[in-house]
Amino acid sequence: MNTYRIYEDLRSSLGEEAAKSLAHTLGPMFEELGNTLTKAEFRELNETVGRLADAQERTEKRVAELAEGQVHTEVRLAELTVAQTQTQTELAELIRVVRTLVVNGERQATRLDAVLGRTFEIQFRDRLTAYLGRLMRRGKLLRNDEVLDSIEQAVDVWEADEVLRADAIASGLIDGVASHVVVEGSVACGVDDIDRAERQAGILRKAGLPAVPLVACEVISPELVAYARSKQVRIWCNGTVLDAAA
Repeated sequence: MNTYRIYEDLRSSLGEEAAKSLAHTLGPMFEELGNTLTKAEFRELNETVGRLADAQERTEKRVAELAEGQVHTEVRLAELTVAQTQTQTELAELIRVVRTLVVNGERQATRLDAVLGRTFEIQFRDRLTAYLGRLMRRGKLLRNDEVLDSIEQAVDVWEADEVLRADAIASGLIDGVASHVVVEGSVACGVDDIDRAERQAGILRKAGLPAVPLVACEVISPELVAYARSKQVRIWCNGTVLDAAA
């Protein structure tokens, strides 16, 4: 409210002079009061805006923290998903291997036996003259094709092939007589080993070469020892030569 308006409002009731005097007194008072209220309101408004700004800043900060937490959670979840997938893959592979071993157990055992058998044959062949030192003196390991040169004119083709399949053939003195030892090697002696050694030595004798059949093994049953004796096949078992003669 300005001074002129106060003067106009008071002139009709107080008169011109009184109205002017009072307007000059009240005008500045009303103006100051108006300014005072405006400043207070402005200060309060600023404070309110400040509080709102602080609240908004805190809200934005919390939202950012939550967003960051969500990112970490998503990353961790992704890591766990990858780990779970890898574990499932490894478990599936383990199950596959176990099933393969179960299904092919007999086949795997057969392969293992074959490897062990072949290893035993090679070891015995390499040390044949030492292993048979008490049976054969001046022993010498022969190549199978060397023996073939001596017999192929006197035997059938299948018999020549049979001699070539012998695990080892050696020459030397047995009981003071020049002879040959035809060896079949097997970790565990079987009937087939005895029959094969007998058959191969028989082919050499057919061609005029003295020959003794022998099975080298690590394990043999009493029944097979008796069977070998009946076939005149000698047995070398785990370092000992068994007399298989009847």
